Amino acid sequence: MAGEGRNRRELDSSIAQFESRLGIVFRNRTLLELALVHGSHVNEAQDVRTESNERLEFLGDAVLDMVVAEALYHERPEAGEGELTATRSALVRRESLAEVARSVGLGAFLRLGRGEASSGGRYKDKNLADALEAVVAAVYLDQGYAIAREFILRHLQPQLEQARANGATPNYKAMLQEYLQSLNQTLPHYRVVSAIGPDHQKEFTAEALLQDTILGSGSGRSRKAAETAAARSALARLQEKED
Repeated sequence: MAGEGRNRRELDSSIAQFESRLGIVFRNRTLLELALVHGSHVNEAQDVRTESNERLEFLGDAVLDMVVAEALYHERPEAGEGELTATRSALVRRESLAEVARSVGLGAFLRLGRGEASSGGRYKDKNLADALEAVVAAVYLDQGYAIAREFILRHLQPQLEQARANGATPNYKAMLQEYLQSLNQTLPHYRVVSAIGPDHQKEFTAEALLQDTILGSGSGRSRKAAETAAARSALARLQEKED
């Protein structure tokens, strides 16, 4: 019993520290506690009362999409659906969310299983991004949409400002390169596999490769556009496979 009491006090202290980092005081701290529970902790706990943050992650993903979509809609009245979608995808992609998670020191507060912790789980982009989505959901459920919106926009401010400055479609080739580097892989390369049509209306098809493995393919009206489409395809396939 004494050990349980000590563990409870340590958890309460940890949650209070994280609240300070987030700039949010929760009415129901249980939501924030749950947002920090990784599936590996549940597997090792072997306690039917223990739940992971996966359901909160699901909700937080939707709230993030809504807030960012709303912000882009109002900030970019001249942008079409394609540009808005691409920009939103870049803002809420795993690497961007992991960067935000690192800025508030989220990794130190994750509750991981021993194996996941020993393998660097506190630093993995996926764990950090998933937990941040869960934290967003916890803020939304505890404080409501307006506070969740303010929280998201405040912590995504650097990424939003960068998007405002660039103004165009995300650099998928750079994003693919960053993603592969995070996995300690070599740099991707590209090859054009076809160029069909007259010179003034040629359609290029390109492939993104990791050594000899085709990661994705895409088409466009220029070599650059085709390579960008291939990089976007490759990134989507790699992230879907990891999930």
